[in-house]
Order: sequence, then C-alpha cells, then structure tokens
Amino acid sequence: MKIVMQKLNKNEKGFALLFAVVLSAILLAIALGVSNIAYREAAFTTSAKDSNDAFYAADTAAECALFYDNSAMSQNAFGGTLTTVHCNNVSANVTGNPIYTFTVSSLGVNGSQIACAVVTVNKSDTTNGTVKVTSTGYSNGGGSTQNQCIPTTNAVQRVVEINY
Repeated sequence: MKIVMQKLNKNEKGFALLFAVVLSAILLAIALGVSNIAYREAAFTTSAKDSNDAFYAADTAAECALFYDNSAMSQNAFGGTLTTVHCNNVSANVTGNPIYTFTVSSLGVNGSQIACAVVTVNKSDTTNGTVKVTSTGYSNGGGSTQNQCIPTTNAVQRVVEINY
C-alpha cells in the first residue's frame, strides 16, 4: 500500500475551524430565538391568568352589589338597614351615603396570590334614579385581613361598570 501525502495550500488551512465557528454561531442564534419565544409565551400565559383572576374578582363583587341593591329594604345595604354584605363567604362593611363603598377580599386563591375587589355603588343621581356600580378587581392584593385590598406591584386590574 502506498500512502499519498498531499501538501495543503496556505488558503485551505483553518477551514475546519472556520466551518465549526460558523455552524456554532448559527446553532446558538436558533437556540436563543427559541428560548426568547418560550419566555414570551410563559409571560403571556401568566398575564392572561392574572387578567382572568382580576376580571372574575370584579365581576363577583359587582354581582354581590347588585344582589344587595335589589333586595328588600330590610336586606338592602345601600339605603336600607344593613351595614354589612356577605360575598363569597366574606363579610364586608359598607360605608358612605349616597355613594356606598365596600371591599371584598379572598376572592380567588392562586397559590400565594389572592384576588380582591373594591366596589362603589353610586346612588347620588336622584333626578334620573339611576344607579352606577363600579367594581375594580385586582389579581393580587387581597390580604388575609378582612376588607383588605391593597394591590401589589405586579397586580393586574380590571373594572366592571354597571349602570341601571
């Protein structure tokens, strides 16, 4: 057997190294692009969940206000005899007249996050007799203390407004 040794030109030296570096750069760019997409999807999922928690907290508290406003005067907390409403097994004190306010905490437990809502029932428009219920829900801010709703820095806020 005869082994043939070929002498390399100066232009061919280091081609394998250059090819390896270019291929590594391309693979790194693909990996960074995929990880960026995965990060954005995870952030979007968390944001969508927090948005749902805030909306459902606002909706639950607004429905509670409507229930008490449409009750008989002996059961009505907005101009009647009651000073407390019971929403989602939580008691909330009603303050104000003719603009009533109450806070409902512990509206949804999501790990360490607790949704809450602050509700305003405005009965000050006596000429038209309209009532405006504004419920502001937060995805995270309801402490363990009753009637506490202090939104955290990253809390998502949603507002439900009902006029009738």
